[in-house]
Amino acid sequence: MEEQLRHEAYMKKAMAEMDARTNRICDKLDMVNSPPHYADTGIETIDYIVDVLGDFEAISYCHGNVIKYTGSRLWKKGKPIEDAKKAVWYLNKMIELMEKTKGKNW
Repeated sequence: MEEQLRHEAYMKKAMAEMDARTNRICDKLDMVNSPPHYADTGIETIDYIVDVLGDFEAISYCHGNVIKYTGSRLWKKGKPIEDAKKAVWYLNKMIELMEKTKGKNW
C-alpha cells in the first residue's frame, strides 16, 4: 500500500512537471498569427485557400471563420481570448481581400 502511494505521488509530480513544460512551450507559440500546424507544408493554409478560391471567394471563407470564432465556440472551447483574436485576424484578412477586389467583383 505504501509503495502504491509513493508511485501515485511520483506520477502526480511527473505530470505536473510535464504540464509546466507544455505550458512554457505553448506560451512561445503564436496560435493566432502563425499556428505551427497550419504551415506544415511550407505554405500557410490561408495562402493556399486564396490561391485555390481566388481573392473574392476567399472573402466568404474568412467571413465564415469570423462567424465560427465569435459564435458559440467562443465560450465552449475554453480559449475565448485566443478565439476572439483569431476572429479579428480573419476579419482583417477579409478587409484586406475586400480592398483588393473592390471594383472588380462587386
